[in-house]
Amino acid sequence: MSDDSSRGQVHTLEAFTAALLVVSGVLFALQTTAVTPLTASTSNQHIENQHRTAAADLLATAAENRTLRPAVTFWDPAEGSFDDATGRGFYANGGPPNAFGSALNQTFGNLSSTGRRIAYNVYVRYRTPGNSTRRQTMVYMGSPSDNAAAATRTVALYDDTPLSAGDGNVSSANFYAPDAAQNASLYNVMEVRIVVWQM
Repeated sequence: MSDDSSRGQVHTLEAFTAALLVVSGVLFALQTTAVTPLTASTSNQHIENQHRTAAADLLATAAENRTLRPAVTFWDPAEGSFDDATGRGFYANGGPPNAFGSALNQTFGNLSSTGRRIAYNVYVRYRTPGNSTRRQTMVYMGSPSDNAAAATRTVALYDDTPLSAGDGNVSSANFYAPDAAQNASLYNVMEVRIVVWQM
């Protein structure tokens, strides 16, 4: 093999290697993500974590001081909605008019540290006799953003659990959740879910 042909092969190999390095650099540059105002940042994650912790603490406190179960049973059987709720059956401008609602308003009713309003939805999920689940909306302030945080807590209701906003108990009134355990004193297990986000 002549020196010219081996030199040509070396130059070809060098050119190929250089081209490979350039292409790799371009691919690496394209894979990096530009940070925009809509990109999830560390501060957004921090705010999300704060909201999740606040919602979980609120639910734990409400369960501890026994205001969570009365909030779940704050039902007006004559109206077929939560007591004093809007025409759509839920609260739209804040929490319900009870101790749980006051805690919601106190925790999330003010502006956040960024000066933006904090919104929240509260849902109550329950089982049906067919072992599927359904959801009753307690508070609805809108559609959550992508950086919404959530926390849940379960509450057991029994056949003799009284309604906190009307006469009778959950098993004798026109309550939104059915008796999911008809041959037991347990009536249903309710999961209260708070979803929080900045508007």
